[in-house]
Amino acid sequence: MEFGIFHEFDRLPGMSEAQAFTNAFDLVDVAERGGLDAVWLAELHFNPKRSVLASPMLLAGAIGARTSNIKIGTAVQILPLCHPLQLAEEAATVDHISHGRLIFGVGRSGFARTYAAYGVPYAESRERFAETLEIVRRAWTSDSFSFEGKYFQYHDVTVVPKPYQQPHPPVRVAATSPDTFPAIGAQGFDLFCAVRTGTLSELAPNLVAYRAAYAAADHPGKGGVFLRVPVYVASSFEKACDDTRDSIMAFYRQLGQQLEASAAEAGARAIEQRDVRGRRMQEATFDEVLREKVIVGTPEMVIERLGAISSELGLDGILAELNCGGHVPREGVIQSLQLLCSEVMPAFARN
Repeated sequence: MEFGIFHEFDRLPGMSEAQAFTNAFDLVDVAERGGLDAVWLAELHFNPKRSVLASPMLLAGAIGARTSNIKIGTAVQILPLCHPLQLAEEAATVDHISHGRLIFGVGRSGFARTYAAYGVPYAESRERFAETLEIVRRAWTSDSFSFEGKYFQYHDVTVVPKPYQQPHPPVRVAATSPDTFPAIGAQGFDLFCAVRTGTLSELAPNLVAYRAAYAAADHPGKGGVFLRVPVYVASSFEKACDDTRDSIMAFYRQLGQQLEASAAEAGARAIEQRDVRGRRMQEATFDEVLREKVIVGTPEMVIERLGAISSELGLDGILAELNCGGHVPREGVIQSLQLLCSEVMPAFARN
């Protein structure tokens, strides 16, 4: 199993932007020393109380230059907000800086606020996503190419550099609504899934649909499934809960409010049930969150819970969100990462 951390470059109240960057890079260094497989970079805009991670590809290059072994992934690069050719150039450059350690994780983002600020209608996000991903892949694999789409048109362009990895870095696509799982499988991409707006128990049928579509399209292998999930490892269950409870619950309540409000936005679809899911998150208790959304406890508890989830869902890796909500004590986050590397990872290597 691949072990990674989901990293938002958190900024706590009263913290300077400079200190937020310093702390975030320190956590990457701890992960590198601990032998973690991957660090996954979020993309967050216009939220000064939460994060300074607005430029994931730029930070991926910085991490690639300061590390030697850890893989660097984007989780996710929001494709509809990107210029396709510029993104292809920058991602290929990062792949060279890191000597082939880039994983290209992509998605659309579920909220329209950033789209509005960028002047891109959220209702166009699906079509823009598809065009951008196709252009990036062609740019990476063709000496020169042309493209005629609804939003982008290019004629006989040659993108330099080509990626270090051939034919290109691994591509993983985020899925949230039920119909996107088989769509991603049919296209042959590896899959990101998460439990922010749903529950762990709801994932199984969606992954069955993904794998069935993947197999029906005759793609090689079975498709990779990688779960983003809040994980926190501590010396006792009580400490794990005490360290994370307020931060996790505040996060899910705020996310529930945003999700419910977004149900009326252009581009939101009935199949996503944003209003229902949003209200459910706001009303959830911590015990319910512990059962259905997070993995929290001692190393032994996390090993057991993660093993059961991995067996049920057939996971190929996780993106452990160590600081869900951004307000978990810093020393606890570092200790959690160290325990994840030293106690949890070896148990799965033995298996």
